[in-house]
Amino acid sequence: MANTRTRGRGTGPGSPGRRSLTAAARAAAKRADGSRSGAQDPLDGVPEDLVNDLTGLPPVEKVVGKVLLAPAESGPGPDPEASDRPDPKAPDPKAPDPEAPDPKASDPEASDEEASDEETAPRGRRRARLSAVLALLTVAGLVAVAVLGWQYRDGRRVEAARAQALTAAQQAAPLVLSYDYRHLDRDFAAAHGRLTGSFRDEYGRTTKAVVAPTAKKYKGVVKASVVTPPDGGAPAASVASASADSAVVVLFVNQVTKSTQVSGSRVDLNRVRMTLTRTPDGWKVSAVDAL
Repeated sequence: MANTRTRGRGTGPGSPGRRSLTAAARAAAKRADGSRSGAQDPLDGVPEDLVNDLTGLPPVEKVVGKVLLAPAESGPGPDPEASDRPDPKAPDPKAPDPEAPDPKASDPEASDEEASDEETAPRGRRRARLSAVLALLTVAGLVAVAVLGWQYRDGRRVEAARAQALTAAQQAAPLVLSYDYRHLDRDFAAAHGRLTGSFRDEYGRTTKAVVAPTAKKYKGVVKASVVTPPDGGAPAASVASASADSAVVVLFVNQVTKSTQVSGSRVDLNRVRMTLTRTPDGWKVSAVDAL
């Protein structure tokens, strides 16, 4: 059994560690010389770890016939400034870690909620704008319907007024423009019922002050009629203008006059403009002008 030797760790020239280093160097040189000369190394066959234990040296390596000793423990120490200099291969602490998990990717529900929120905001604005546009279109449609309805109703009323005023004018003209000295009161009363407004008052004053005395004095008889074509067509009357409550009608009226001042009969071809107004009692004549 091999004797156990205690290796010293001293560094002085007489220390066992120093002696072991010298012995190891001599042994290494001797092995190198033996390899060159072909002599057998006395340490051949001895395990390398045992040799290291005996010599007190670190493990050695044989490379191409040379023995390389491992660095001694007393080699140069670490550079104190090396710890202050950043390692170029070290990762930047400020740079994002490519292997770090993405919180949005790791939480799909959160990313879906954020995406849904981003989509909901413009969708809500679009819905608000659409609602406003629909409200405006609805209001505009209601106004248009109301206007069209009013225009349609007013147009219907105007058309009805034209027909009613024309009929009233054709019926009133013979009564207003005719009289007979034999029954003036009856004739004036019949005409008075077809008149309205200030024209009715004017007609009453004129017939009483001028027409009645003259007709009685000269036995005057005036018979008026709206001209009718020989073939029996519609009377010669037309509506010049009309609204829902008034109308102007132009009529061709013939007046046949008989009196003591005229031998036989005299026919006057007159063109009359008659204004009519709607009243609670129907259409009445509010003015008569000779054209």
